Amino acid sequence: MADLKFKPVPHNHAEFIARAKLKPGFTEAYEGLELEYALASQMLGARVKAGLTQDAVAERTGTTKSAISRLESAGRHAPSLATFKKYAAAVGCDLQVKLVPRKAA
Repeated sequence: MADLKFKPVPHNHAEFIARAKLKPGFTEAYEGLELEYALASQMLGARVKAGLTQDAVAERTGTTKSAISRLESAGRHAPSLATFKKYAAAVGCDLQVKLVPRKAA
């Protein structure tokens, strides 16, 4: 196995969002992808907690680094539950999916 040491890239999400909100149409588009961004954030958090690189996750799931990068990018495509299960197992997690009743308006 290659030497796959994880080195997180510094990122201030609050600053990024504050700058992005200045762009026309950003807020509506961002809110429309809220669930996807929440899932991507959980995936990244789990990978960081496991101390793994995208290369390491790719090796554990039998795919490529670019496929893991796409998977961690919210809103770009619609992966299967099987793919999410493989990713979860690779980062030492279980996958849980819930349907939650909407609150009456």
